[in-house]
Amino acid sequence: MRRKLPQIIVAAVGLIMFLVYFSGHPTAQRVNQTILVDYWQIIFAFTLIVGVIGFARSNLQQIQRGDGRFFRIVSLVGLVSMPILALIGGINAGSPFVWMFDHVQAPMQATVFALLAFFVASAALRGFRARSVPAAILLLAATITLLARSDVGGATIAWLPETAEWIRAHPSMAARRAILIGIGLGSLTTSLRILIGIERTWLGSER
Repeated sequence: MRRKLPQIIVAAVGLIMFLVYFSGHPTAQRVNQTILVDYWQIIFAFTLIVGVIGFARSNLQQIQRGDGRFFRIVSLVGLVSMPILALIGGINAGSPFVWMFDHVQAPMQATVFALLAFFVASAALRGFRARSVPAAILLLAATITLLARSDVGGATIAWLPETAEWIRAHPSMAARRAILIGIGLGSLTTSLRILIGIERTWLGSER
């Protein structure tokens, strides 16, 4: 019963959400909008709490093992200090919370994204090797797009921007739509498996 009850609740709520979403009745539309807008924020808040707890537990375990102790302590101090600063000084302009966000968190995010650019470039060099015809086409399309986005290529070669826009609007868009259709079908299949009761991994272990 401990595993059957969550399955019954999930199946009932999923069926109600399905009927409400495809119903054209004004009351059903209001209920659907309320669930998607208001209740979604509540669910997001709980997932944020779960993420914070998981982050704290993981870092505490790594600190006990001695793996990157200094950096993990700094992470935990930042995790604890930011909510405290928000509660004490508020989140208005000029508050300690905003100062920490602008002068600590934002530069660190910019640094991480700047480092990611080098990893992306390295992966692109390995992936864009023209070992086959599809790889050569991908390499050519990527080169045209990158040159068109740069100041040098877009300003000196007249046909590059138009060609890059055509690549983005037709071949790239077709591939993106195919990927989105695949994601939608996968989500639908997983949802049906959960509602029917075939998929039970979200319930955890059998114990």
